[in-house]
Amino acid sequence: MNVVPFYHILYVDDESALLEIGKIFLEATADFAVDTLTSASDALAIIPQKKYDAIISDYQMSGMDGIEFLKKVRASGNTIPFILLTGRGREEVVIDAINN
Repeated sequence: MNVVPFYHILYVDDESALLEIGKIFLEATADFAVDTLTSASDALAIIPQKKYDAIISDYQMSGMDGIEFLKKVRASGNTIPFILLTGRGREEVVIDAINN
């Protein structure tokens, strides 16, 4: 019996080891199917091609940080739920994320 995932998630982080762990954790139940990418630029190219229920992104990535990624997603008119992860507890990161 095949179970169809309820939520399709795009997880973006430039650290592939974290992507692997996150994917394993989220797919431990049949509720989630997770696509992973190591670059926000690649993610921006794939988002219009596939339907996702949410995006999970690291804040501090090379090339484009999570806030800039979020801004580009929103500038395209996409209102998809966006979860921003950061290992830093900086208040300005939280404020910037909420404002976008």
